[in-house]
Amino acid sequence: MQIHQIKKNKNNKTSIKVGRGGKRGKTSGKGHKGQNARTGNSGRPEIRDTIKRLPKLRGYRFKSFKTNPTPVNLGILNEVFENGESVNPKTLISKKVVARKDGKVPAMKILGTGEITKKLNFKGFAFSVTAKEKIEKAGGTIK
Repeated sequence: MQIHQIKKNKNNKTSIKVGRGGKRGKTSGKGHKGQNARTGNSGRPEIRDTIKRLPKLRGYRFKSFKTNPTPVNLGILNEVFENGESVNPKTLISKKVVARKDGKVPAMKILGTGEITKKLNFKGFAFSVTAKEKIEKAGGTIK
């Protein structure tokens, strides 16, 4: 092997020079002067544009898992139930006083609106203070 037979492993890289003839001519589609005509200009990053387009949402963004209990008034229970009957969430759904939420029995709270004259046995509810007083005065029980 002689020196004129040796070849390089890699060729020298030559950058494409703008505005040296060819089909684009003079400024090679880069316009005249300005920031965009200079070398090394890559514009602004695309991700920054998308971030800037998003609205600035202020405040606390966590949606609570807690749901408010469904209110049930004593006046309605007095009409629907008979004396001495037991009242629980499933009986309220079966008598169509309360509807299911997402296919489940919702949490319920008995409120003191209306009058109660029947002895009813309550189980599985939250109660307002006035509702408790009215139920106990009528002779009903709370578990």
